[in-house]
Amino acid sequence: MLKFTKLFTNRIFVTLLWFGLSLFAVIKQVLNHHINNYLIYKYTFIDLIHQYNLYTPQPQHFEDSNHYGPLFAIVIAPFTLFPDAIAVVLWVLLNSWVLYKAIMMLPFNIQSRVAMLLICAHELMTASYSVQFNPSMAALILLSFIFIKKEKSIWAALAIVAGTYIKLYGIVGLAFFFFVKDKIQFIKWLVIWGVVLFALPMLFSSPSFVLQSYYDWYASLVEKNSLNAVSYMQDISVMGMIRRIFNYQQLSNLLVLVPGVFLFACSYLNVKSFNNTTYQLLILASTLIFTVIFSTGSESPTYIIAFVGVAIWFLNLAKPVTNLEIALLVFALILTSLSPSDLFPKFINKQYVKPYALKALPCLLIWIKIVFESLTRNFNQQPSYKAV
Repeated sequence: MLKFTKLFTNRIFVTLLWFGLSLFAVIKQVLNHHINNYLIYKYTFIDLIHQYNLYTPQPQHFEDSNHYGPLFAIVIAPFTLFPDAIAVVLWVLLNSWVLYKAIMMLPFNIQSRVAMLLICAHELMTASYSVQFNPSMAALILLSFIFIKKEKSIWAALAIVAGTYIKLYGIVGLAFFFFVKDKIQFIKWLVIWGVVLFALPMLFSSPSFVLQSYYDWYASLVEKNSLNAVSYMQDISVMGMIRRIFNYQQLSNLLVLVPGVFLFACSYLNVKSFNNTTYQLLILASTLIFTVIFSTGSESPTYIIAFVGVAIWFLNLAKPVTNLEIALLVFALILTSLSPSDLFPKFINKQYVKPYALKALPCLLIWIKIVFESLTRNFNQQPSYKAV
């Protein structure tokens, strides 16, 4: 038993597990020719250089349609040089590596970082099956926090602006604005990067086409938002749970989102703890989870973002950890992380978890506890982690 425990706390083993599960997932998808999302990504760059609408369905090439910003075409561009089967493997491994590096930069000791990798490894595999950008999106949010902690405004601003121009989620990095030491410098870099990254796709296309693409992107997101509420695979959120459990399809998102934003904002009432890293990590965890559970666009692979928040919350808890806190983590591991897999009873997943968007439930309960902790914990009596 001791050897088994040591194995799962060994950095080399956990790192191999982290990348190995993702590699297994993407190879399985390649062999089964399930790389539709990658094909959507690939054609964003091809369409950009040929000035073809980035958001028009192209059933001759892929199913569904693109919902990423014009900047994403530049991100995917290098992968278009490779055959699809190789490119998609490299793409998934890159996403896994970016999130790995971001986690290893967090202000925790090495044992906690390894534990975080272990907690999130299965959820990363779920994201890798979809070959989506979500692991890198989680990394960009982490990096915006990390660089703010390191007082590197130029890189923090880059992470926020890039994430926003790619998938909008990146804008939540502004939640860490109150932790910025030189706010004027930070705002300056937000503006600079905002202009540079807005114009960057124009180097591969034309200014008029890129401007039109931003308008088309907005239109596609509005349309997608209206469809999410009736989609079986989308709207795995608090709003989705309420809609499905109570069969209340006409529920306005604002009726849930406004109270959610209010509770999120309440965490900032603890002004005296703004400079405490333990408190800041709690806000980071809250931000990662909030971004997913209050978004109608959330689907199962999106939860790698929220689950990183769950791991940060658990490893940032005051010691000793209570039975309730352990139970909440186990509940999240079982219902949120394992429910889409073969390790979870298919009947329960098919009849209850998916139809009622219950994947969001453990994350909601943990997020509510985070808000409560942010207001009630005495951070001044607890050691504050040092940024590394």
